[in-house]
Amino acid sequence: SRELFWAMSDRASHVVTFACGAALGIVAAGAVGVLARRVENVGQTSNEEKALQDPLGTNAGDGATETTAVSEELPEKPADAPESCPGVSSEAAGKQASCAGCPNQKLCASGEARKPDPAVAEVTDRLAGVKRKILVLSGKGGVGKSTVSAQLAFGMAAKDMDVGLLDVDICGPSVPRMLGLLGQGVHQSSEGWSPVYVDDRLAVMSIGFMLPNQDDAIIWRGPRKNGLIKQFLTDVNWGNLDALIIDTPPGTSDEHLSIVSYLSAANMDGAVIVTTPQEVSLMDVRKEINFAKKVNLRIIGVIENMSGYACTKCGHQADIFVPSTGGAEAMCKQMGVPFLGRLPLDARVAQSGDEGVPFSQKAPDGPVSKCIDHVISSILRQTDIPADAA
Repeated sequence: SRELFWAMSDRASHVVTFACGAALGIVAAGAVGVLARRVENVGQTSNEEKALQDPLGTNAGDGATETTAVSEELPEKPADAPESCPGVSSEAAGKQASCAGCPNQKLCASGEARKPDPAVAEVTDRLAGVKRKILVLSGKGGVGKSTVSAQLAFGMAAKDMDVGLLDVDICGPSVPRMLGLLGQGVHQSSEGWSPVYVDDRLAVMSIGFMLPNQDDAIIWRGPRKNGLIKQFLTDVNWGNLDALIIDTPPGTSDEHLSIVSYLSAANMDGAVIVTTPQEVSLMDVRKEINFAKKVNLRIIGVIENMSGYACTKCGHQADIFVPSTGGAEAMCKQMGVPFLGRLPLDARVAQSGDEGVPFSQKAPDGPVSKCIDHVISSILRQTDIPADAA
């Protein structure tokens, strides 16, 4: 009996030891879980604080820029939606058979996506003091759209107009260099973001002012670009302007849809489209014009850039990009849109862009300066015409 007692006691001690160890393990696991949640919460708080201090959430260490400040909005057709998706703004959103299994079905069916975006009213209120709101578009990259935007802004400011230039080419912000503002930064106040000023007449805003390194690549998906564009339109304190020129990226992408949507109630004047004379460029401009018509965006007119080469010695002009199908003017007649004029090639245009100065400083009496002035006059005439009468 004594041996049996000691055997049972020894077995019981093993059971107690195991039970205590298991209990301690559970307690330890729970403590680790709580600690992990606390660390996660601390990380989230840190990110929120960082977002307030750094609007872009920039990371200069790896040569790329990500963002944590801008909110991601549900696009018209989410990337993970089926091909037959009717679109989040459709009355059939979330209700069609093709919506079954879509991760966004419940949200779409609720109708939340069809409600008016409150940012539209914010943009309208913020830009109430802006007389003209002009988009600058191009069907193809490399046609000189940003150069034209910069020279239009310089030229209008030279006419004693108060001008703003907004650069929404998020992945290729060249406006800071073309305006001579490299190294400048954006300041925040109780009234919002303050644009960077070239002089008393010309204010500029660009993501280029927010990059810690000008060579950083901006690797963003569409929703994040759209979020920053919304911040530019709702948070920048432009004040009273005679004209706000908005330089957009080439093509017809998310940025263009966002701009048109946010400005839909702000009495936007329309778009100026930049092209070069050859058919390879014009074929994309036709797409741009059709895009504008589909989204009810008025076309102020088309500018034919790099239209011949102007010799700096004798002033003679020769075609470099041959207008094999008649050039921009013929296309405008075919499509029923205004033609604003031609800007010839001149090496000093590139020099003025690199140096960040108006072309008029290089050659105030040259043919390019006269053409720029003519185009500006055409734009002002068009924007003084009510949209429904144009």
